[in-house]
Amino acid sequence: MELDKPNLSYIKELADGDAEFEASLIAILKKELPKEKEAFIESVREKNYQNSAEHVHKIKHKISILGLEKSYNFAIAFEEELKNDDPKRYDTFLSILQNMEEFLMTI
Repeated sequence: MELDKPNLSYIKELADGDAEFEASLIAILKKELPKEKEAFIESVREKNYQNSAEHVHKIKHKISILGLEKSYNFAIAFEEELKNDDPKRYDTFLSILQNMEEFLMTI
């Protein structure tokens, strides 16, 4: 899967010119995403795929906030696969998370 590029369009739309609110949303993403990624990785290591699906569910909202439409659709499908104990697309999801983290480090 070719990864889509993160952007701030939705955050800017939500903020409606309020730079402080925009900065606050970005700060939350920067703080929460690494923790959620680590929790997801750990749950997969433990083969607790139901818990992994819950982590994907939380993370997919951040995917959406960063304007990653294809990645969001992938996350929906991957969440369902995990609920069926199928983690085979784990590496692709990790690539999405890495893509998001790299973007957040640039802003």
